[in-house]
Amino acid sequence: MFTPREVECHVPTAPVIRSNVPGSFAWSVFHERHPELVQRVLRALPYGPGERARVEQLLAESTSGVLEPLPESAQDGAQWLAWGEGLWGRPWGEAPFLWAESYFYRRLLEATGYFGAGAWRGVDPFAPFKAAELGGASVDEELAALADLDGLQAEVLVASALWGNRADLSFQITAGVAGAGASELLVDEGALLWAELKHRPGGLVCLVADNAGRELLPDLVLIDFLLRQGLAGRVVLYVKPQPYFVSDATMDDVLATVERLRNAQPDAAREVGRRLWQAMRGGELDVRTHAFFCAPLPYREMPADLAAEFGAAVMTVMKGDLNYRRLVGDQLWPPTTAFGEVAGCFPSSVAALRTLKSDVIVGMDEATVSRLDGSDEAWRTSGRHAVVQVSVRT
Repeated sequence: MFTPREVECHVPTAPVIRSNVPGSFAWSVFHERHPELVQRVLRALPYGPGERARVEQLLAESTSGVLEPLPESAQDGAQWLAWGEGLWGRPWGEAPFLWAESYFYRRLLEATGYFGAGAWRGVDPFAPFKAAELGGASVDEELAALADLDGLQAEVLVASALWGNRADLSFQITAGVAGAGASELLVDEGALLWAELKHRPGGLVCLVADNAGRELLPDLVLIDFLLRQGLAGRVVLYVKPQPYFVSDATMDDVLATVERLRNAQPDAAREVGRRLWQAMRGGELDVRTHAFFCAPLPYREMPADLAAEFGAAVMTVMKGDLNYRRLVGDQLWPPTTAFGEVAGCFPSSVAALRTLKSDVIVGMDEATVSRLDGSDEAWRTSGRHAVVQVSVRT
């Protein structure tokens, strides 16, 4: 178990997002996305009757039942019991959306036997999806683009890492083909990110990964660039300690992606893979994890040991929608709320690279919000818009 650090930092308040409003995005995740996801999981691997029954039971409970705690035998049962204090026995929709969604994926692992003593122990239920994407034609195209790696600008590499965030199976289940339609960068503070790195070259840069496969690939290319250019002397790449939110990256996914690079056809891609392999061996690239990355909590409640790791960084780069929700708080902020006002508690300077796939958003100007609100598009959740936002810690 771990306890949140004690930090003196003023954070404004806003209503917490919940999934008990029919027709809302959060409601659709539980009543539309999860049912489709469950069926895909059960088709992807030959789970037996016991596992299948437990998964179906979880789906029924999460859509029309009440929150039940983990079995007493669960290794993290006591921790979740504490996190859910006041929620047990209440409908799932009454729990904070971030909490309930995190708990759904923890329960899914329990149902499929990931933590059990049987043969399914340690088997990633999302592995077939990740493997198919990593071996697919879209990754071949991205590897081919690395043939001109030396000619790629830093801004291009950030854009690739940013828009790669749409390579998210759980999002694509309900949103259709990722990248369909026009895309727009709503906030671009990339210049501030590069200025800060150039101002303090050779330091520690942390990157908190989101998805595996086609998203992790440009993340690793970006890390290679930071090390080659001397903008970072060392990079710590944080991944999840266990499968989480369908396509979230684990250490297995990092190794598979580096190996994909090492065996790629373009010489430039193979060289990236070779350099990353050597950087991991030499410690310039350190892949780490922490139990907190699968906790249903915002980053301002991270434990002291993890905060100390981030606090040593020149910059932390947060990838993806889930990290954004945890960084600013999964709340209904006025969109014009300053990014630094809600992300300023983070122990280092922090940059968020995020395509919008959920309701929470801050750091917008009023004119852009009015324009988008006046359109017919569900712009907060369509995945067609993105932000690069930076908070510099002084």
